[in-house]
Amino acid sequence: MRDLDTAATIALLNRIMEFELAGVVRYTHYGLMVTGPNRLPIVDFFKSQASESLTHAQEAGEIITGLEGHPSQKIAPIEETNQHAVRNLLQESLNHEQLALNLYKQLLDVVENASIYLEEYARTKIGQEEMHNLEIKKMLRDFS
Repeated sequence: MRDLDTAATIALLNRIMEFELAGVVRYTHYGLMVTGPNRLPIVDFFKSQASESLTHAQEAGEIITGLEGHPSQKIAPIEETNQHAVRNLLQESLNHEQLALNLYKQLLDVVENASIYLEEYARTKIGQEEMHNLEIKKMLRDFS
């Protein structure tokens, strides 16, 4: 085992927290913008994504304070394309989830062989983000 780079871990967890908080806003917005005959299940999907993003932000914040860090009060920038067709919203969601996946992979690189708990936390989030990517890709399949 190596020593944990606490400063780098906190900095990355703050980036994750800011990104997940941006996800809350992003997915809430998407849910409000969905129209059409399939609105209800898609709105439910976006609401659940918003709730999960909030949970992920809170989990990251708890770890930050556990490491004696200070959680950020910022949110990551949110791109607004004004393209609100379901396909566009899902594609933007996929892009967002892929960025989240990359952040958790960066965290794994920082904590690997330094903290079992943080390594497992990162691996769990990577698995969840990979599943989200697969789900969104499946949802996108029927659009041509």
